[in-house]
Order: sequence, then C-alpha cells, then structure tokens
Amino acid sequence: MSIFVIDQNTCNKDGICALECPTGAIEINPADSFPRPVENAAQLCISCGHCVAVCPEGAVSLTNMSPDQCPPVQKELMLSPEAAEHFLRSRRSIRVYKEKPVEKKLIERLIKIARHAPSGHNLQPVNWHVVHSRSDVTDLCGHVADWMRFMIKEHPDIADMMHLDLVVRQWEDGNDRICRGAPHLILTHAAQKNPMAQAACTIALTYLELAAGPLGLGTCWAGFFNAAATLWPPMQKALGLPEHHISFGAMMLGRPKFKYKRLPNRNEPNITWR
Repeated sequence: MSIFVIDQNTCNKDGICALECPTGAIEINPADSFPRPVENAAQLCISCGHCVAVCPEGAVSLTNMSPDQCPPVQKELMLSPEAAEHFLRSRRSIRVYKEKPVEKKLIERLIKIARHAPSGHNLQPVNWHVVHSRSDVTDLCGHVADWMRFMIKEHPDIADMMHLDLVVRQWEDGNDRICRGAPHLILTHAAQKNPMAQAACTIALTYLELAAGPLGLGTCWAGFFNAAATLWPPMQKALGLPEHHISFGAMMLGRPKFKYKRLPNRNEPNITWR
C-alpha cells in the first residue's frame, strides 16, 4: 500500500510536495509528471504532513492524514512582525497565583496546543504528567526539600551556588519558593534513552508556556522540582512515571494573580557573523 495518495483530478503537477518533503520520499514520475513515492518511501516517510499542508490544491493525502483533517491556515489570525514581537516580549514567568484551580478541560486544551511543537524526525516522544491536586503538589515539593537537604550535606559547593539553604529555610517557615504556591504542575517525560526526548520535551514546554497566556493562564519553569525529579529516587518513586521514563522538564501552572503593564528590557544580543 502506498504511503500517500494523489488526487489526479486536482493535482496541478507543480512538484511542490516533492520539493518540500524533508526526507526525499516523494519524486515526480517522468512518465506523467504526477508525484509518486520513491522506492523506499515507507521507510523514509516520517508522517510530518508537510506534503499535505503545502499542496495548494489539497491533492495529497497520507495514509494517516487527509487534507480534510487539517484545518486551513487563516491569514486573518496570523501575527504581524510587530504583534509577534509584542506577544513574545509580553510573556512573563508567573510566580504569584490565584488559589482558584484550573479546570482539567482547559489544561487539556493547553496541552493539545503544545503537542504541535516540533520534534526530531517527528518522533513526538513527549508524554505529559499533570499534578492537578494542590495537596499533591505540596507533597512532591516536600521531596524536593529533602533532596535539597541531601545536597546541602553531601554537595555543599553546588548547594551554596544554588542557595539551597535559603530555599529550605523558607520552605520550613511555610514560604514555598520551590513551586511558588502554584496550584498545578505539568511534567514532560519520555524514555530515558530516547536521544530526541530532551529537546522535544523542552520545546513542547516552551510551546505550552507561550500558549498559556492567551488562555488566561500563567506558567513558570520549575527548575528545582525537575532537578529533584531527575536526581532523587524518592521523588521518582512518588511521581510514578512509567518504567525507564524520566522527567525532562516541569512547569508550574495556575491563574496569574496580577497583570503586568510593561515590557521589560533585556541585554543586547551578542551576535557573531561569518
């Protein structure tokens, strides 16, 4: 069975699908100028959907993806360069949250947006683990504090550099600087030996934090939490991720308590050219 089907009634033989195919799985048949799969196309194709998305006539269908299943690009929703810059500059790491929890359906919608993040070879290795209960977030933060105490004792140089003693002290005083009182946590995890997993999970979480704002949500990277999730066995046991899976990133999630009014400046970029 062919990996894709060409509607010869609508195909205009422009060859764009072959030019855009990232793996070279499509060629143009010299006999009739229609696209066709190359000899080992089934092994080459990564089901990225480029051929379906780029065809102006909607003439290309993959075996698992048809043009009808892919929403059209809406020009009126595309950001101008100025709007894109403003959108990216207005993103803030949220560390003060409302107590009201976020509905599971809204979190699911957010994750479904983030799943469209690119991944190497389109392997899509990212799995999502949502800690929805605030009490569970607090319990897991306790494991983070235990990891910090271990680091202070066994690796004081690293602990000093990260000021872990201050974080632990505040935790013991009832001030959560580990997850900032966020009502929810979202982790990305994947098979530890998957070479694509680290980058894919990082990019997916970046998509998630960018998509959160327009949904009325706020996020912040949970660096302390993820360090414990990858290094502290009691935390790994408490998380209960699938066997041979590890966390590749964690994000606090909630409704921002405050609104930001300005776009802070950043250092000038350090650019080299050749």
